[in-house]
Amino acid sequence: MTDTTALDTLVPGPLSLAGHRLGTPQRAGALTMVPISGPARPGFVPPRTGLKLSRVTGYGRLELRNGADTGVAIVPLHLGYVQDAAQNHALCRSAFLAPGQCLLFEDACCVQQTQGGYLTGRDQWFFVLPVELRARALQLRGVHGYAKLWDDIADLNHRCGLPRRGHLEQILSRKRPVLTQFQSRLEPQPGQVGALFFVAGRFAGLEICPDPRYFAEMWTALVCFAYGVAAWRAEPAPPGPHAPAAPFEAAGLAELRGALDRDRAARIAEIAGWPAGAPGGPVEIQEEERYLDLRLSTLTAPHLAGQVVTDGGRTVYASLFAR
Repeated sequence: MTDTTALDTLVPGPLSLAGHRLGTPQRAGALTMVPISGPARPGFVPPRTGLKLSRVTGYGRLELRNGADTGVAIVPLHLGYVQDAAQNHALCRSAFLAPGQCLLFEDACCVQQTQGGYLTGRDQWFFVLPVELRARALQLRGVHGYAKLWDDIADLNHRCGLPRRGHLEQILSRKRPVLTQFQSRLEPQPGQVGALFFVAGRFAGLEICPDPRYFAEMWTALVCFAYGVAAWRAEPAPPGPHAPAAPFEAAGLAELRGALDRDRAARIAEIAGWPAGAPGGPVEIQEEERYLDLRLSTLTAPHLAGQVVTDGGRTVYASLFAR
């Protein structure tokens, strides 16, 4: 899988993905990840080491700081923070931060309904909202109200077989050992700047980052939480006690290797057709913010939504998910 045609099929219109290529797919249960390689765009601050949570001034009010001396920070779409004994929050939108700049997000959403206290700058880790919540969160950008996502979180918890409460940590924290299995079973590739994610064979999301370091720092948040939750829910049932011990019949090692190679080739060919089979439709792009030559825009279509950052029409960052 090396052609950009599949990417252009998913994201038609003025969003240029020139220079990006698809790699060999990897599958872990219901989750399939197709690596994307492409040009590295220098001058962007990675999210974990460069972007810092300064403070939460009140429920739904979260301040971030670009701690780097040089380089613009692109705040990842639907970034959230978890910390023990404090109120957990997530953002509904992306943004630009200049070197040393602090930015107060007044339209953040609280994702923990009853836990008291505010986040501080210690012992914190970040996530990206599960794909099941992302379309709603994007709709709520610019809307003030810290409880605005609680009903959707409660519905997701219920679908996961958990108590129907507006507590996202029921999934993120209590199910973290299960979700981190996707991190250990899927492996980012050298030079990888993005990925296509499929859940049970259906398009779930497209993520593109400015450079491999940025993507590496986003990896856990994406594979475990943004797409791992949906994959966990879609995991096939374990085989019964009378299931065959092995899927291949072979008289020796050489025959087994041949059977494995044929099976792998068939799976790659099958996955190669998934992007083209995704629903399509007209794409609407709304510019939200500018920073020098960079443009942050919201993209909506019948089959997907999200936000993108472009520089002269070329994609620098994209976080698009299935609707």
